[in-house]
Amino acid sequence: MIRFYAPDIKETLTLPESDSGHCVRVLRMHTGDKIEVVDGRGMLYRCTLIGDHPKHAAVAIDDEIPLPKVWKGNITVAIAPTKNNDRMEWLVEKLVEIGVDRIVPLRCRFSERKDIKRERLEKIAVSAMKQSLKAILPRIDEMMPYDRFLAENHTGMRFIAYCDPAIPRRLFAREYVANTDTTILIGPEGDFSKEEIEAALSGGWIPVSLGDNRLRTETAALVACDTCHIINQLHQ
Repeated sequence: MIRFYAPDIKETLTLPESDSGHCVRVLRMHTGDKIEVVDGRGMLYRCTLIGDHPKHAAVAIDDEIPLPKVWKGNITVAIAPTKNNDRMEWLVEKLVEIGVDRIVPLRCRFSERKDIKRERLEKIAVSAMKQSLKAILPRIDEMMPYDRFLAENHTGMRFIAYCDPAIPRRLFAREYVANTDTTILIGPEGDFSKEEIEAALSGGWIPVSLGDNRLRTETAALVACDTCHIINQLHQ
């Protein structure tokens, strides 16, 4: 069944304009057709289309089904966005498909990109949420300075992954504890600076490696997130 996103569906009983257009113009759905709607906060609504206007399609809610996430704990990936914007968009799509709670773009010393198009990333996240049959939309932050993110009150386990072999690291897969709140820092193409690494370590962040292979920034973030899920599944 076709799935749509409407954060205020229960109050408005109307699809947003973008989803209304997709429903009526693109998919040519009409009054009486059945659809599914998610609100991005963990609820799935089975609905009947009762008004097929292409800008504000109206629905009647037939059933409400809680659809919680399938993993325990919160996973936060804080990453310096890649120079190539397409790679960052690809990463957001894949992180949401795999399962993530928060994505934080970081501005680091060696960052190639100084800003992001958050609205664009949120649209990609919505599409990935629907495609992967989830009902919870991850939080995507505005880009923030690295030191400001470090200063936040983080719960659970905190990891920093970097490439510098001169500063000892441990294997992430051995350090991660299943089903815990987890935040992992991923640096830019030029890696974190020595000062940034030392700032994290002095704050109690755990230094880790993601393996022996040299990974692209977006690959490293994806590997870290997927490692959490694999270990979680092994401990269910």
